[in-house]
Amino acid sequence: MLNSWKNQHPATTVLRLWLGITFIYGGWNKATDPGFLDQGSPHYIGAQITGYLSTSPIDFILKHMIEHATLMGWGVMITEFAIGFGVLAGYSLELLSLAGVGLSATLWLSATWSVKPYFLGSDTAYMVLWLALFLLVRGGKSGRNKSKLISGLTDRREVLRLAGVGVLGVVATFSGRIFKNSNPNPESGLTITTVATFPVGSTMNFQAASGEPAVLFRTNAGVFAYSAICTHQGCNVAYDSGKNLLKCPCHGAEFDPAQGAKVITGPAQTPLASIKVAIKGDKIVQI
Repeated sequence: MLNSWKNQHPATTVLRLWLGITFIYGGWNKATDPGFLDQGSPHYIGAQITGYLSTSPIDFILKHMIEHATLMGWGVMITEFAIGFGVLAGYSLELLSLAGVGLSATLWLSATWSVKPYFLGSDTAYMVLWLALFLLVRGGKSGRNKSKLISGLTDRREVLRLAGVGVLGVVATFSGRIFKNSNPNPESGLTITTVATFPVGSTMNFQAASGEPAVLFRTNAGVFAYSAICTHQGCNVAYDSGKNLLKCPCHGAEFDPAQGAKVITGPAQTPLASIKVAIKGDKIVQI
């Protein structure tokens, strides 16, 4: 591992340090966020993906990820850790650099595509930094080795090393979940409506803190809300007061708000995401 730091261009050293440490921090930040995998949090990975649908040029891909958002969240955390550890260790730098390019490009096309002007978003910069690292590493190889785009993967030891950083990524992710922060992103409480104008038995649509459409209910038991994004392919559901169900107009999925928005009729297989709301004083707020 230490040998990989010798006789390399200073620019390569700077990029490896910055990108490796930053991606490890990125994985840790997500792993320690209690809301990242919590379907009731506005920070939930599924809520984030849903919020990108209206602006992302790859919305046709993202809408298929909503049903598997939690799995995607685990994958992103483990991948960020593995890339960061692998780059610092010097394992298959070309391969990991291209993985960094791909992950940064995906984040740019989804999370920061709407950021204008583009240079205010960090994902484009990281994409270019990963590409620069790839070119530097490739440029430092001998002519014979350059014929192989990704070298070392035929070496059993290199494969085992990559598997090792993958395992380390899993361990780091679970460690972050154990030591997760109690409140890494304080929420002030988004006011939705007032208690006086929303009596028991009422239902209304509102925009959640994540930007996604949502539906609020009030019963004798209190208030509760769900994302209005169907977990099948991202269409907006609507409340059918006749059936007391949330229905998707695109493919006919139905969800029961009285039972945690569980699926009553497919093709959806996952309940609607819950959104945490509460009555605070004379207001109903998202918490």
